[in-house]
Formats: sequence, structure tokens, C-alpha cells
Amino acid sequence: MFRTILFAGILLIASPAIAEEQPTGDRVEVNGMQMYYEVSGQGDPLIVLHGAYMNIPTMGEIIPKLAETHKVYALELQGHGRTTDIDRPITYPNLADDVAAFMDAVGLEQADVFGYSMGAAVGLQLAIRHPEKVDQLIAASVAYDKEGWQPAFRQFIPQMTVEMFLDMPFAEDYRELAPDPEGFPALVEKLIALEHEPMAWEEDVKALDTPVLIITGDADVNTLEHAVAMFRLLGGGGMGDMGEPLPESRLAVMPATSHTAVIGQPDLLHAFIEPFLKGETPKGMFE
Repeated sequence: MFRTILFAGILLIASPAIAEEQPTGDRVEVNGMQMYYEVSGQGDPLIVLHGAYMNIPTMGEIIPKLAETHKVYALELQGHGRTTDIDRPITYPNLADDVAAFMDAVGLEQADVFGYSMGAAVGLQLAIRHPEKVDQLIAASVAYDKEGWQPAFRQFIPQMTVEMFLDMPFAEDYRELAPDPEGFPALVEKLIALEHEPMAWEEDVKALDTPVLIITGDADVNTLEHAVAMFRLLGGGGMGDMGEPLPESRLAVMPATSHTAVIGQPDLLHAFIEPFLKGETPKGMFE
């Protein structure tokens, strides 16, 4: 999530890949908005959710890589990309309910979900609020509590203003895709408000039955300690090789990786995601 001014670097490191088959774009009415989405690939369904200020193209090459083995549904969330905005705050529960409504609209009973940053928090809320719809969740650069953000980011939140975002690279990107090219300031205002929303989901995360792959950069916007705490809430962090099966949830740390550099490493992301979705684990010497 985490997001905001950090995403100035996204457009410099993530560029859309040319896939063998061009994705199919469409729109569907979801909770009063026209939601844009693209479908690519074949296989088990996998929903991809972008970060704040982002869109499908700025998710970069990870989407076509995932589409090599999955039927990928890449969504653009409220007010982002080609999806219209509506007179409603942007909150994680609202966005999660939008994804659930999207699934109903296109006839998806259940899917795996990969979310990055804001999209990871949306995926987490989707698993909390609509657990029957999420088979497995990949959450990259996420927190379940505001205390999980780096102190520098928490200190920056009160200083955020709409004006400081108007000349960012993603502002021009917004104007090229948005149904209302002049709507960027209103989107920024909602996303700043999102940073001030209460966020304390520990008990909800602990109660999840959904397997979760947590991915974090070692210099991400969430602290490493918070990623480990989340992994422990999901049953991870114990010793293997003791005769007990490993937990279904997993933790992956990307080295020398800041928040905006996470999405710019599609090969490494894919190397983490694909074995998780297949249920593959490295074999120990006692197996």
C-alpha cells in the first residue's frame, strides 16, 4: 500500500509486457461504477489487484507471466485506470466488496488472488469478508495494522496534501486512461483519507483459514517484524523437520528491495508465487 509518494518510482521500473496473446479488456457494472478488467491466459482463475495510484499496465510483467499458467483477471479498482469513480470513500472493505461483486458479475465462484500494496490489503479484506471466494491469497507489501508501517511512513502521512501529488508521473498516467481526465485531485483526496482509516485486523487475520503467501521487500513500507508477526498469526514460524507438516501459509523476503522495487522483479515474484499456488515445497533430507 503504501503507496502515495512512493509510487513515483513505479512508472520508471514497471512497464507493460508484450504477451503472446493480447489480453481481452471489458467493463462490468459493479456497485454503481463501470469496472474495467482484462482477462488473459488459461487455467485456474487468478485475480490481480494493483496498488494505489496504479492500473493494469503499471503492474508490469508479472501479469503476463502469471497468465502462462493461469486465467488472469486483472482489475482496475474504484477511480483507478479506466474504472469510473463514484460518490463513495475508498476504503479497504469497500474495495473488497467490489471485488466480490465483480466475481459474482462474471460468474467466478472462487479464485486465487494476488494483490500488491493497496491491492494486497484489499485481498486480505476479501479473504476476511468473503472467505468462500478466495482459494489462496498472495499479499505483497501489506500490513494488517497501522503499527506495521515503517515509522518514516507513519510520520509522513499527516503531511500529505493533494497538491504534492499533482505533478507526480502517475498523475499524467491517470489522465491518459481515466474516464474523467480531470478527476485526479478527487482520487488523491480519497487515497489520503484512506491512509487515515482505522486499520487493526489482527484477530481477523488470526482467524483466517485461507492460505496466504506474504511477500515483502527487506526495505519495504511495512516492517520486517510486522511481516513475521503476520506469518506467525497464520501458523508459520515454527521449526520444520520435526515430523509435522509445514503450514500452508508462507513468507518470502525479497533482498535489497524497497516498496516500489517489489513489483519490478517479476521473475523473482513468479518464483515465489507459482510453487505456492501449486502447493509445492522444497524437500528436506528427512523426506
